[in-house]
Amino acid sequence: QVDLVESGGGSVQAGGSLRLSCAASGYTYRRNYMGWFRQAPGKEREGVAAIYTGVAGTGFTTYYADSVKGRFTISQDTAKNTLYLQMNSLKLEDTAMYYCAADLRASPPLSTRAYNYWGQGTQVTVSS
Repeated sequence: QVDLVESGGGSVQAGGSLRLSCAASGYTYRRNYMGWFRQAPGKEREGVAAIYTGVAGTGFTTYYADSVKGRFTISQDTAKNTLYLQMNSLKLEDTAMYYCAADLRASPPLSTRAYNYWGQGTQVTVSS
């Protein structure tokens, strides 16, 4: 049983920062992907960032949607079984429910169809 629990959402002014966390249990990080997705009201869920963790000592590969490149950073603490999304220079259009996903079953890693497991989401609201 894989459980993903997101936290860290909240309300922030435009230009501000937030860091989201996703605590994972029952999941093997190595040689697999995890991702962050978001869904704004009235819009489809979209991929934000993903990370591939190789075998020990080989590092990570990251992927970003064009809309967040240079502003968001995905990272992982395998010792804590936690995935992070550092969000800087937040914009009004970043307002959405943010979801963590794990265990890639299909490419590409930013596709909403790509993952087997999903968290319940954490709300991010950016105001002017």
